[in-house]
Amino acid sequence: MTGSCEVCGNEYDKAFEVTAGGKRHVFDSFECAIQALAPRCAHCGCRVIGHGVEAQGKQFCCAHCAHATGVHALQDRAQ
Repeated sequence: MTGSCEVCGNEYDKAFEVTAGGKRHVFDSFECAIQALAPRCAHCGCRVIGHGVEAQGKQFCCAHCAHATGVHALQDRAQ
């Protein structure tokens, strides 16, 4: 598929399409797809590209960040 990346505007012969939330997106790289689609941690602001954790309607990259905002019920792994 040839297409123009919605993030950087690059016209690329190996562009790919992602459908998320009923909307069609075209990217030239996973890096651009992550910038456009990955949620940000509610505490540190980094992109959550793994599973992350979720509580009280917020997404966090890890339990440490959740704890920093007062959410203490989450943990990354058993201790």
